[in-house]
Amino acid sequence: MATLQEPEVQLAQRLASNEKPIRTKALKKLRKYISIRSHSDTGGFSGDELLKLWKGLFYCLWMQDKPLLQEELSNQISALIHSFHHIDGQLLYLESFLQTLKREWTGIDRLRMDKFFQLVRFMFRQTFEMLKRKNWESSAVSRFLELLTAQLLQSSSGAPCGLQFHILDLYLSELAAVGAAELTADQNLIFIEPFCKTSAKTKDRALFGAICNSILCTIIDQAPFAIDDLMKEVKAAEASDSDSGQASEEDDGDEQPKERKSKAVCAIGRKQINGNKSNEEEDDDDDDADDDDDDDDDDDDELLHLEEDSETEEPCDEVVGPVLQFAYTALADKLFGLASRSSTPSQNRQRLYKIIRVLRDLHEGIFPQDEYPDEVSTDEDDDMFGTRKRMKRGRSRVEDEDEGVPAAKKTKGKKKAASKLDKQSKEESGKEDKKPADLDASNE
Repeated sequence: MATLQEPEVQLAQRLASNEKPIRTKALKKLRKYISIRSHSDTGGFSGDELLKLWKGLFYCLWMQDKPLLQEELSNQISALIHSFHHIDGQLLYLESFLQTLKREWTGIDRLRMDKFFQLVRFMFRQTFEMLKRKNWESSAVSRFLELLTAQLLQSSSGAPCGLQFHILDLYLSELAAVGAAELTADQNLIFIEPFCKTSAKTKDRALFGAICNSILCTIIDQAPFAIDDLMKEVKAAEASDSDSGQASEEDDGDEQPKERKSKAVCAIGRKQINGNKSNEEEDDDDDDADDDDDDDDDDDDELLHLEEDSETEEPCDEVVGPVLQFAYTALADKLFGLASRSSTPSQNRQRLYKIIRVLRDLHEGIFPQDEYPDEVSTDEDDDMFGTRKRMKRGRSRVEDEDEGVPAAKKTKGKKKAASKLDKQSKEESGKEDKKPADLDASNE
């Protein structure tokens, strides 16, 4: 009698099937199976069971073609983390995912790498969404950061460099997309604390450079946008308070000139858009032609100012997504405390100190974009450099014209002259060798 296979093995085999309908049904059954088993008191998954399920999910995405279907499948696989009813199962699901990717990473070819990059991004997005649903509890966040450190940042984790770099690239953007509106500066500092600690003690130059570029330098680059968002919130709050106070203080006399100006501007705007005047307007123009000439000039000036203001207020082409807020002084102090330890490599310390200086300048309102290097090529320098080149070319042309010989023939002539000089020197040396012999013969 054949032994019954475990349900995890059966689901994994169906998830890795060549037939798409079988894979789709298996994914639906897996969602129900996780929800029912994790909801029961005696239920729960072990690490080995989730590793078996993740092997099937890995090859389920491996077999999927077409980018839109791959995106949909990645979203469905990552959303399975919400089918677990307890934080233990959710974090174990994420841990099994990272272990599976570390094991299978070297076997992924370049044609399939993009969809697995996308799966990693969606998994971290849903993980942050899970933490958001738990109101960013400190215990859940600390357990997530411990898992991240153990599986990716420690030297004994065995994580491939490509996986580490990709997670570092997406970490801040996905965290901002989910929690930028709710997270405070202190909470954001907690989320990047594992990377700060790793940058101060790691001896892996590639990992250290990736942390500095993808985490610390990204925070510095996004500082202007973060401050702009903060100022917009402050201005919006002040505007809401001032509007309520100004509405009661406005007088009727102040409103009448504004209404006249607005009516005049709107009327002229309609004339410019339509290109024609109505009959009533023509009658009014015939009656008050002299008085309206001066008013039209004033209104045209007002329109010019309005057009200039509208052009200046157009939004920029660059679309910046949500940005995380950071307390730059607190981050600088954290990095300084870690970098000043005796166990920190000297190369790491030097670069971290540079980042600390920039962060402290940001706290004082000095942006790195405002500082320029001492040696900058100006337009005058470019003009001088160009004139020197032209002067050299002019001199060479004048010399060639004076000689009346093309450049190619000139070089040939130089070679012939050099060969003649060599022959003459050889003949002279031969004559000098013969002179002592002749003198000896005459003496005899």
